[in-house]
Amino acid sequence: MAIQTFQTDSFQTGKKLAVSFRLLLGLYSIIPVCLLLQVMDSHFWGGYVNDLLPSSPSHFLLFQILFGTPHIIASAIVMTSNREYLKFYKNKLLYMSIGLAVFFAIGSQVLSYRILYILVACWTVYHVLKQQIGIARGVCRFSSRQFYTQLWLSIIAGIFVYMGIFLKNSLQTDQAEMVKLIAAIFCAVLVINTLFCHRTVPTAFGKSFLWANTILVLSSFYLYIQQYYFLAILVPRLVHDTTAYIFYVTHDYNRHHGHPQNFIYRVAEKLKVHIFIVLPVISFGLAFALQGYGDDFINNLMNFFFGVEIHRAITVGVLGYLALMHYYTEAFTWKGGSPYRRFIEFTK
Repeated sequence: MAIQTFQTDSFQTGKKLAVSFRLLLGLYSIIPVCLLLQVMDSHFWGGYVNDLLPSSPSHFLLFQILFGTPHIIASAIVMTSNREYLKFYKNKLLYMSIGLAVFFAIGSQVLSYRILYILVACWTVYHVLKQQIGIARGVCRFSSRQFYTQLWLSIIAGIFVYMGIFLKNSLQTDQAEMVKLIAAIFCAVLVINTLFCHRTVPTAFGKSFLWANTILVLSSFYLYIQQYYFLAILVPRLVHDTTAYIFYVTHDYNRHHGHPQNFIYRVAEKLKVHIFIVLPVISFGLAFALQGYGDDFINNLMNFFFGVEIHRAITVGVLGYLALMHYYTEAFTWKGGSPYRRFIEFTK
């Protein structure tokens, strides 16, 4: 989601919510918290905390229920529960669904698991960082050249950090060192480019956003080389996921406040459920059910009726599909002129 400008005039009535840039910037406070935790653990606690943590937040069910899956489900709910959006984007959704099915049907036969994983990892990193740097674009008033240079330096550094973490058990020693070196080089160039951009950003607030995104990448790289893999992934995931969730909740509040536009909010109105908690309750509830019980339910069902076992049908099949569609749709649903943007404005 790229934010070109922010306007507040139409949101001065008090009846609608505006996304606060200060709130979005405040999410980056997770960075010093994680860095402090790493320093305390490595220097004073003998690595006790790191030993307790899994190698990735995705291996920690509670994390997935709280941060990983809900915003992806919320994104799907926003798209599919509003008839106007489905009609507007139906061709794109259909073509992408077919494309994903064909790609993985063929790719699983001709490409290795590692290649498929790297391709998905690259898309994941691109999606995460494009959102954060896209939001900062309007605040920092980047030129197109500055935006894309900052974006791709961050993405390439992030991809190598991501691969270094998730492929660490399959990389040889020299390969692992090469991955670290490449990530370090792009982090260094990113810092240099940020210094050049810093001189052109007109406001102190914009400069803060500029450096927040650079430090996001640098902190993840630092935690990666310190082998605090959970924290290295936690930092960008938490910032990204929470930022996205703020957009979804704000959108739904503004769209359905006072006059529900779909069946979900009409039911919520009859049940006297406050509009602000409808999307969180549904998405967190579905995340808990699907992540915690979905695979076992489908596996037992298929075994009972057909005598076959299907493992991870929900967490890999359904949620994997929703995640990839989420990466795809987020590239255009929040752009200017999108029907989503009628319900989103910004304030400092």
